[in-house]
Amino acid sequence: MFREGAAQLPEVEPGDVVAVLGSDARELGLALCDPRGVICLRMLSSSVAVDEGALVRERLSGAFAARARLVASPSTTAYRLVHGEGDGLPGVVVDRYAHVAVVRLDGDGPSRFFARHRGEFMAALHAAGVTALGARRVDAAPGAPKLDELEGEVPPEVLVLEHDMKMWVDLHHGQKTGAFLDQRESRLRVRGLARGRRVLNLFSYAGGFSLAASLGGATHTTSVDLASAGHKAGARSFRENGLEPREHAWVTADAFTFLEGARARGERWELVICDPPSFAHSEKTKARGLAAYRKLHAAAVAVLSRGGVFCASSCSSHVTHDDFLSTLDVSSTGRALRLHGLAGPPEDHPITPAWPEGRYLKFAWLTEL
Repeated sequence: MFREGAAQLPEVEPGDVVAVLGSDARELGLALCDPRGVICLRMLSSSVAVDEGALVRERLSGAFAARARLVASPSTTAYRLVHGEGDGLPGVVVDRYAHVAVVRLDGDGPSRFFARHRGEFMAALHAAGVTALGARRVDAAPGAPKLDELEGEVPPEVLVLEHDMKMWVDLHHGQKTGAFLDQRESRLRVRGLARGRRVLNLFSYAGGFSLAASLGGATHTTSVDLASAGHKAGARSFRENGLEPREHAWVTADAFTFLEGARARGERWELVICDPPSFAHSEKTKARGLAAYRKLHAAAVAVLSRGGVFCASSCSSHVTHDDFLSTLDVSSTGRALRLHGLAGPPEDHPITPAWPEGRYLKFAWLTEL
């Protein structure tokens, strides 16, 4: 039991579920403990009179049913099944890639909680047609596999569909759980914006935005990333969709360095996409991160053709929507942008009003004023 205002947690272990009391001894609900983690208590239920196993089964049933209604279809076979706090299972993420699921656990508390209820998770996954489950390693050495097999055989790569776009996903070495599923609808938007345009995709990773743009009718794409492995994965996905990757450019370079050189050479693109890794991992690094976003956006707009479209994204929960929009004011460069839309995560990444960290993703599309 934990009382609001207490100086420290009582003697509990990571993964324990405890009753939380207010300072007036009123019951606030049940919470998942991680006493040595960054987040010590994660609320599970507003009631203390619940059976833990039944609660997990109910939350999984609700999460899976929502995906079946909103996302899953023959044309989309990769999506998030469980989104932590947004599905009432805090610290637990489960992503589906065709017949494979990958779980990512945020700390010792959620890890032990998942281990205790692995049977409930596997029963729900099997009922949904998932035959293999892997767990993402958070401490994998650079270049080492990032996945532990928990059930069945997890293939090194799997072919998935995203709005009928075929993509190869590296489950053992890829970023996040294998792919950036939260940008699915943004890739679809880029596909609709790309017809007849030359496209620059910065921080391209496995080339998802480049692939979407090419399928949408882009005349040419240039994908820029420091990791050449992402280019190989992107080229394979291009071929799977009947596109010739050699007709497009794959550049292994730092994005800032590339932009400086491209501006000096007078190169221009009609559609520029910036989807960098988080520049602000904490409140302490927020100011420096915002400065980096401003620098990047100004440099990207400098190679944007007049009348072109600029797409910019941030994945930092420490950068608010207003913070992010402020970095898109590039008027000091002599260019002015107008915002046509600002989107967040797709519907398989639900959030609750009391979970501001869930509002991490921002994707804006703009044209010149």
